[in-house]
Amino acid sequence: MGADEIISTARKEGRTYLTELESKQILKVAGINTTEIRLARTREEAISLSKEIGFPVVLKIVSPDVLHKTDAKGVKLSLKDEEEVGEAYDEIISSIKKHEPSANIQGVSVQSMARPGIEVIIGMSKDPQFGPVLMFGLGGILVEVLKDVSFRIVPLTRRDAGEMIREIKGYPILEGYRGQEPVDIAVLEEMLLKVSDFVEGRPEIKELDINPILAYSNGALAVDARVILES
Repeated sequence: MGADEIISTARKEGRTYLTELESKQILKVAGINTTEIRLARTREEAISLSKEIGFPVVLKIVSPDVLHKTDAKGVKLSLKDEEEVGEAYDEIISSIKKHEPSANIQGVSVQSMARPGIEVIIGMSKDPQFGPVLMFGLGGILVEVLKDVSFRIVPLTRRDAGEMIREIKGYPILEGYRGQEPVDIAVLEEMLLKVSDFVEGRPEIKELDINPILAYSNGALAVDARVILES
């Protein structure tokens, strides 16, 4: 399903919030590398998909009504076998029904467990005066704690992308702090440029968060994503 079709479907359903599954499908259209993700609607399907993808896997709730999946106990990581997947599926569904009784549960996503990397974030929001603005910084919970981020107005140039990465205070971590391998800065620059190009041509996107992106010495991988549409 293409990006326009996904957005159109959400609008017809009266939604402004895309699920992680839909958001990652949109990112793939933009050329962003993401973890493989499949939708399971039953416990048995979650187990079957896990075997296809290969252990370890991650399960996450898929619901347009659950914005903060971790807070709602809708995420299970590093599941190593069929038994753990089955138990995790049951626990996720039970937890969501308890915390969000009215939530529209589409199912549970099954995705590969990515290898560890340096967590960064790319985000986009709309400024009333300047329009789409991109953000880059250290990702995961660090973005909330440290608020070490940089901003540029869309559209980005390659110079803009490079400056955004290098001007955050945590840049030495990306260079390879205390023996760690440096991450692939060129790939992060390309990601910023691809996101810039994509949101510039899609004014219906109000906000976009790709967090975390796992940055490696030889690439980068978007692990989670959220897209919010204009109402």
